[in-house]
Amino acid sequence: MSSPGSTASLRSANQQRVVDVLRAGGTVSQADIARQTGLAPATVSNIVRELAGAGLVATEPGSGRRGTTVALARTAGLVAGIDFGHSHVAVALGDLTGQLLAEERRPIDFGHAYADGLAEAESILDSLLAAEGLARDKVRTLGMGLPAPMTDGVVRTSAILPGWVGVNAQDAAREALGAVVHTENDANLGALAEHRQGVARGHDTSVFVKVSSGVGAGIVLNDQLFHGAGGTAGEIGHLTLDENGPVCRCGSRGCLEAYTSTVALQAMMGLQLPGATVDDIVGAARDGNVSALRALEDAGLHLGWALASVVNLLNPALVVVGGDMARAGELLLESARIGLRRHALDAVASTPVVASELGERASLVGAVLLAAERTSLLTD
Repeated sequence: MSSPGSTASLRSANQQRVVDVLRAGGTVSQADIARQTGLAPATVSNIVRELAGAGLVATEPGSGRRGTTVALARTAGLVAGIDFGHSHVAVALGDLTGQLLAEERRPIDFGHAYADGLAEAESILDSLLAAEGLARDKVRTLGMGLPAPMTDGVVRTSAILPGWVGVNAQDAAREALGAVVHTENDANLGALAEHRQGVARGHDTSVFVKVSSGVGAGIVLNDQLFHGAGGTAGEIGHLTLDENGPVCRCGSRGCLEAYTSTVALQAMMGLQLPGATVDDIVGAARDGNVSALRALEDAGLHLGWALASVVNLLNPALVVVGGDMARAGELLLESARIGLRRHALDAVASTPVVASELGERASLVGAVLLAAERTSLLTD
């Protein structure tokens, strides 16, 4: 390790500043790097030459003011993201800027054992690598999202993935996949993705709410994910809206999730549209089915009531709604805005509530971004 203040330490810090600019993605000129880092052009030129010699960046001669352009090289390695849901597992390959290069999503049995889930993820990863003609050792880091609260990588509780409860997901994935793995709650990954590449770009504070078979939120404060003291911040699905309401899977009554999740929506429509999927119910609503319209309206109003508490506490620039229920679009969101306005303080009652730009891919994109930002390109 270099001692603080030494020439080697300064050199390493300057290299890191250049790499941080390149991580933002795209191709930039050396002149742009000098402006963004505050380093002298000659210093940037030397660092770029060193990084290119190590196979970390690719350069291309330019002309005029733009000069030589620089980007992270494919030879610097790849990362991968894994997203587990109630009934799916998705895997993506990405570069070190967090851009997705290839992805695949497969159905998976509810209640699967964690080892079976990881085996399916490994199968998809190998398939993606084979299609690109790449070996497993090209993947430097993996990010993995699970729909469950976790503390130090251990899944605390999850009615959505019961086969993972009590498992140290990070250690299990590392052993199964033979790579460095970082785990995160799926809603947090959705928040990260929307903040970096989606509709929340340019806002330093935002909330992403994933409404699927469960309901959870990812919170970005001052451009950073907020985890709370034990890593379980954002479990808004278990805010109590009515203590005499329906029993929730958590054992409490009247939780948001008991009114707004896909399970709750399907239960509401069980008599009118038996066996209907969420998409079936949304389609019926768009065709004018009054019961389907009312069910989505009720779900949205309850969501808005819970969001009022969130915006009162956090004052985010916007709330992004994702997950399976977001496919209902304005059929859900308009009533959510009404619910928010009824229960929020005047100062925050106009907080925008918008649909996820990345859709069902948000958590997967976030998993790749997590892997990319946790990958160290430089060694001491």
